[in-house]
Amino acid sequence: MADLTRSDVIKLIAGSSGRGTGIVLRGVDLSQLSLNGLSLVAADLSLTDLSRSFLSQTDMTKSNLSQANLSYADLSEAVLRNAMLRGANLSGTDFRGADLTEADLREVDLRGANLRGAVLIRANFWHANLEEANFLYANLEGAKGLPVDFDRWTAEQD
Repeated sequence: MADLTRSDVIKLIAGSSGRGTGIVLRGVDLSQLSLNGLSLVAADLSLTDLSRSFLSQTDMTKSNLSQANLSYADLSEAVLRNAMLRGANLSGTDFRGADLTEADLREVDLRGANLRGAVLIRANFWHANLEEANFLYANLEGAKGLPVDFDRWTAEQD
């Protein structure tokens, strides 16, 4: 059971100039919560349980999601530009059409994640587990830390 409700999170956002900028939810259980379309810009969500949450079209630009659990969450069309996701559990997560430009994805678990059509320009994948992740039509221009045979590996998904 989540520690907070959607209404609680909206109240926190309203109390921070109405944009969610810089709110701290570090280590909070927000699992299975619907936060679709909210603004959580520069929020501290490190160590937070967001597993099976609904974060579609949520703006998490410059947010800290280090070591957070986002397994099987819906982040389709979410904005995670310059977000810190280092060490996060992203297994089975839906990132279809999400913008992860310059995101820090070092040491993340992306097993079985759906990144179809995601924007991953200059994202850092050093030591990430990409097993069975779907990168079909993703923009990986300038991405770092991808396996040497990544082009051949993604072509097999076609």
